[in-house]
Amino acid sequence: MDGTFVRGRVIDPKVLRELCQRSDLRGALQAGSHFGAIALAGTTLWMSWGTWWAVPVFMTHGVLINFLYAGQHELSHGTPFKTKALNEWLGRLIGFLMLYPRDFDLIQHTAHHKWTQDWARDGELAREPYTLRSYLMWLFGLTYWWSRITRLLRLSRAVVLEPYIRPDQEALVIREARMHVALYVMIAILSLVLQSWAAVILWLAPMMAMKVVHQLQNTIEHLGLSHEDDILANTRSTRTNALMRWVCWNMQYHTAHHAFPSVPFHSLSSLNARLTEGAGRAPYSMGYLEFQIEVIRQLWGGKSEADYPYDEVWITSRGDRISLD
Repeated sequence: MDGTFVRGRVIDPKVLRELCQRSDLRGALQAGSHFGAIALAGTTLWMSWGTWWAVPVFMTHGVLINFLYAGQHELSHGTPFKTKALNEWLGRLIGFLMLYPRDFDLIQHTAHHKWTQDWARDGELAREPYTLRSYLMWLFGLTYWWSRITRLLRLSRAVVLEPYIRPDQEALVIREARMHVALYVMIAILSLVLQSWAAVILWLAPMMAMKVVHQLQNTIEHLGLSHEDDILANTRSTRTNALMRWVCWNMQYHTAHHAFPSVPFHSLSSLNARLTEGAGRAPYSMGYLEFQIEVIRQLWGGKSEADYPYDEVWITSRGDRISLD
């Protein structure tokens, strides 16, 4: 069963059209509640700074900020809001906060959806195969933040190395990077002038320190699955709770999202049920900790991703089928 078959045969077109309906209200409730939680956590962090109470609040605040990327991701797809301008400009705001410019992310993510798990063309596979060391450095955010910051600075110098960025898109990402860097410099200068640590305490420090929690979601979606052009073989969903689904804008239904990326976050649960019924089996799925334990086990002893077959699943839950036939 290839990706085309999944999209064309597992769901009635009329039902799909209903699931694809955007809603400004649903988008506002999700974005408003997420930003509201960040505002509450940030206020509490500022008021408790210097006490032990600040530690759990700092961690919570950082997790909430990092999972804003789930919103940026959905906004890049243009699905949370019916009003297109809201999708674009809220996406730009979040991209600024995440040090991850919106237009660059859109280009990279488009390549990821078009060429999922294709080493040569997937925008999110522009890296060497993981070893245990490189994986852990990415998981805990060390190489994640290094790559984000250095890439932003490189693009601002008009050096574009990404193979998925077309020549006609280069000016766009260069201009965007320069605008971001200029605004970050302005914030740094203003902080120095005012002798304020607010930007560090309420934004940069918690976001960077707590990246590891968000990486639990980022790493589980495709790693250890087949590199075939088959959505049911190359994408994994996540078993978790309602709180995590809220903070991640339902991206745990990741197989359903890849099968039908035009379906908004609030309909992914229903879509996942339809996908399971239409495909005749549930998508691959694992829990966060279960997945991490299995990755470490498989990469232990000097192994890397390159040691596993290109077209086979090598990280899976005991309840999953290895074969799709």
